Order: sequence, then C-alpha cells, then structure tokens
Amino acid sequence: MKSFIMLVFILFISTLKANILLSQTLTGNSPSNESKQSIDKLEMAERVKSEFLHAWNGYKTYAWGYDALQPLSKQPHNWYKNSLLMTPVDAFDTMILMGLFIEADETKELIFEKLDFDVDMEVQNFEVSIRIFAGLLSAYELDGDKRFLVLAEDLAKRLMKAFNSPTGMPYRYVNLKTGATSGPISNPAEIGTYLVEYGILSKHTGNPVYYQTAMKAMTAMYSFRSPLNLIPEGINVETGEITNPISHISGCIDSYLEYMLKGFILFNDSTLQSMWTPTIDAVNKYLADQKPEGLWYGQANMYSGTRTSTTYGALDAFFAGTLAMHGDLKRAADLQQSNYIMWMMHGIEPESMNYSNMEVENGSYILRPENFESAYYLYQYTHNEIYPEMGKAMFENLITYCRTDVAYAALKDVRTKEKRDYMESFFFAETLKYAFLLFDESGKLDFNKVIFNTEAHPYRRVE
Repeated sequence: MKSFIMLVFILFISTLKANILLSQTLTGNSPSNESKQSIDKLEMAERVKSEFLHAWNGYKTYAWGYDALQPLSKQPHNWYKNSLLMTPVDAFDTMILMGLFIEADETKELIFEKLDFDVDMEVQNFEVSIRIFAGLLSAYELDGDKRFLVLAEDLAKRLMKAFNSPTGMPYRYVNLKTGATSGPISNPAEIGTYLVEYGILSKHTGNPVYYQTAMKAMTAMYSFRSPLNLIPEGINVETGEITNPISHISGCIDSYLEYMLKGFILFNDSTLQSMWTPTIDAVNKYLADQKPEGLWYGQANMYSGTRTSTTYGALDAFFAGTLAMHGDLKRAADLQQSNYIMWMMHGIEPESMNYSNMEVENGSYILRPENFESAYYLYQYTHNEIYPEMGKAMFENLITYCRTDVAYAALKDVRTKEKRDYMESFFFAETLKYAFLLFDESGKLDFNKVIFNTEAHPYRRVE
C-alpha cells in the first residue's frame, strides 16, 4: 500500500502542470503565453521527420522490398510467403505529409514494380485491409496516380470474398487467389472496421457494392448487442453465437466503435448515427470508471453491465481522441490525462495495466501510436498547448528507450526497457505520423477536412 501511495504521489507531482493547463481548457481560459512558447513546434516537427528518416533508411538498407525490418538482427521479415510491401505501403502517405518526396518517389516505384495480389496465400482480412488496402487508397488521394486506385480495387475484390458468410459478417482470413475463407470465430473490430475504406472506394469507383458490403457487416454486428447496448468481444460469424460476452473499448472492439462514429461523419450516414448514440451512451455508462487517480475504461459483462476487470492499456488510449471527435471534450481531456499518466509511469506505456492498483499486467510496448493520436486530436479540438507538451515528453522517451543504431525497436517490458527485435509498419504509418502532425503547423493537412482510418491513413471528407 505504501508503494502504491508513493506512486500516486509521484504521478501527481509529475503531472501537476498538465492538470493546471487542462483545467484552463475546461473553464474556457487559454494557456499562458509562457506555455505557448514552451515548445518550438517547428523544431519538434523536424526532429520527428529526422527520426522517420533514421528508421526508414534502416528499412531501406536491410529490408527493402520486404514487409518489415527486424531492427536488432537487421534482418528482413515477411508476414506471409510473399511480401505485400507492408512497410512501404503503410509509410507512403506519411512521407507525402512530411514532404519527403524523394523517398516517396522511390517507394512509389517499388510498389508499382513489385506489389502483386494474385498469390495463393491466406491473409488476415483486417490487417491487410487497414494497412495495405487503406494505404493504397490514401496514396491515390494524396498522389493522384490512378495506379494506386487500380491496386486498391484489385485487393478489395479479393478481400470481399471474406464477407461470404451466412450473416454477412466477414471471416478473419481469406486466400487472395482462391477466395477460400477460414476463421469464423471473430470480434467486432475484425467485423466492423471496413466502412471507411470501402466507402472511399465506392466514392472513387462509383460502385456502391463496396460500401454496402461493409455496412451489412457493421449492422449485423450491431444486431447482436445486448439489451444494454453493449457488444461482445467474441462472436461466430456463421451462427451469431456469442463466444465471449465481455465488453470493453480495447483490442477486438476498439476500431468497431471508432468506425461507427467516423463512418457517420465521413459519409453523413444517419443509420450509423442512430447506432452510435446508444452505443456511446452504453460505453460511458457501463465501462467508464472514475477513480481518484483519473478516468479509465474497464470491462463489463454485456448482459448485466457488471464490472469484470479493471484492465486498461495502450490500445485503449485511442478512445480519448474518439471522445473528442464525439464532442465530449471534458471526458476526452480527463481520459488523455490518464493516458499520459500510463505512459509516464515507466517512461513508456505498457500494453496493459490494472488501473485499480496501477500495476503493469503486460509490460510489452510494440511502438503503438494511440497515445500520440489522442494528443493530436485533442490539440486540434482545444488548441491547448498541454498536448504538444505531452507529445514532446512521450517522443523524447521513445527516442531514449526504443531507438537503435538503424531504426526503432519494440520493448519486451517497459519496466526493464529490454528491446525486442520487432518494428511494426504502423510505427511509420501512425506513431511517427501523429507525432509529426501534433507539431506540424504548415497547414498542408487540414484536420477538419479529413478522416483518418484506424491506421492513420487520411481521406478527404465526402462533401
């Protein structure tokens, strides 16, 4: 108990400035001029860009043409038997936004020369959709080369075969060549995270079937909510049988919630609006958990609403940004303060922790972006300088603990800071992009005119 009290005290002192500035936002007061000048945003944006180039050059040197670089062994790695150019496709639009046009041109040439989906291999529908399919669509919007759209539609036609289930909810895996599917036991995130991408494809091709397919899956998933309007973590896409009745905002559910709101905003779809309102009300009623240390979101049984766990982690951190987009800035600010506390406890956020005793449950950190993402969203909505300050502190710790001689590495445990031979493509697509945008004041990207997919690929809002 003494150690817990001491931890809370240390966290209180370390975040006192943040609390003061957050209170200024909520009472309508602006931060002081001194606060506004505390960070040189141009310098920070250049630092992020420099670190992107550091990691990208490591990928180019040791893993060019492969899906990813293993940053400690300096070996290339593919997800499947053939490369899908996971890192190049995921990173391309970040290069464009950063003004790295030489690197973007090299990447574009590689994509058009090497990327081929006519391969007899089974892939995970969700991950390939949010990274490759989504990345190609944003590349088309930012670059304008129609070959990106041709590749995106080719991939979409192959992935759409995953939706051929009795319920219309997609299987988890699909063979790109044969269309064979597997993985009927799925989750809301892998069922409902397609509306944004498929809707954008429908917009650019004029073919409504893409959006209709994704909407059918989303509405089918929604139909299996409980009387409390909570959804389960696990479900069988063939039968609709609930395989895990626990509800939360974390992995397996997170982007389902995100896309319900983003789809409504992006496409002005009243059906999604009618689904979102009871959903967010239920999430805030049964999952939100106000503690003396801050606001958190836990887990509950979808039928009873009874709290089942007080686990919160890196993936949950996205929800502060979603709350801000929803217009609930008070709750969003409170949750982002908790996100920052989670990050600073050990200098880097853990995959998961127990917020009732502030103990780490899963200490790994795989270069996740969600804390940067929510800081960026809140800064866009409030213009409170505390969020760039948070971003600067988090980014400096990222450099301190995760940078290697050639790139960046995940951590096996944030308590020991031991590195892991692992660097996800989303480090380029999301983590560094959101960090850069948090400081970038060039105006190249108008936050109010785009919607980001769950992998941070931006799309122009439909007018």
